[in-house]
Amino acid sequence: MKLPGKMIGMLVIGAGLVSPVFGAGIGLSGPHYNLNIIGVENPKKSDLTGSDRHTIFVGLGRSGTTTSKIYLTPGPFQVCDGNSFDAAYSCDGSQVAAQGAVFQLPCDTATETDEGCPEGVTSASYQIWARALGQPGGSATITTCATDDTGEVICSTENSVLVRDKGKPTFTNVTKALTSLDACFDVGGVVTCEVVSLFDTDLVDYFWQYQNTGLRLAQLRFYAD
Repeated sequence: MKLPGKMIGMLVIGAGLVSPVFGAGIGLSGPHYNLNIIGVENPKKSDLTGSDRHTIFVGLGRSGTTTSKIYLTPGPFQVCDGNSFDAAYSCDGSQVAAQGAVFQLPCDTATETDEGCPEGVTSASYQIWARALGQPGGSATITTCATDDTGEVICSTENSVLVRDKGKPTFTNVTKALTSLDACFDVGGVVTCEVVSLFDTDLVDYFWQYQNTGLRLAQLRFYAD
């Protein structure tokens, strides 16, 4: 499927990522990057680009399930575009898609996949923990998807389901579901089934498919491994 001798890419990440975001400890211990995904009934009017915000706005799905897209680009953790209701822009200002939010993150070397992180892509070893917040009763399903070389959207068979039950919200480790894609897809006319890391070059346009049924707030935390 890939050229022989392909190596896992592990780049040095700038101090702007490592120092304030990561520290000693893992499993909800120590410094971390925090991302809030907020469900709203009315679409946001502002483009919500060009800042250091840690929030992304998606459809609420109060009377049923609504689906929003959060496109993923490689680099240090950053919300590039926090508005999933209008055109999606990456951190360098280029348009990624006609509609969606954009979140930038490294390829995760801690997640075991068939090929590892692609060479030359910003990479780091980390875990993702998530919890559902807000009023009890809402839920959301987050699935990693991408597009193959035929233009077909491929979504992983694994996903993360967050449910806001009564009582104190608890964190769940969602690392594998949000940093890899487990599926069968077309590679030059050959159907291939494997687990690939984010930004594997056999697929393009990676995104989290966020299917929301009334969950007002999902919180994701990224911890160094």
